[in-house]
Amino acid sequence: MVRFSEEESGIRFQVKVQPNAKKTEILGEFDGALKIKISSPPVENAANKACIELLAKSFGLTKRQVHVVSGKQSKLKTIYLEGLSKEAFLCFLTQVC
Repeated sequence: MVRFSEEESGIRFQVKVQPNAKKTEILGEFDGALKIKISSPPVENAANKACIELLAKSFGLTKRQVHVVSGKQSKLKTIYLEGLSKEAFLCFLTQVC
């Protein structure tokens, strides 16, 4: 199960990013984090931007509602989804994981 915390106005969780993949996709749970593949390389913030775009699209949010809180230069990132409910997050996880 992906570990997460519900905050006043959103959800915080970790993602494990694999850059330079053949395609961008969400794979599911990996060691308590959401594992995603990103086709972008980890240079000049390209992988972070692709990660934000994928998560925004997947959760039905705008890119401005997806924040990389920590790990901007790491494969393990902490993400904050602003305006997403616990119920919506769990519903998404049941479809993906």
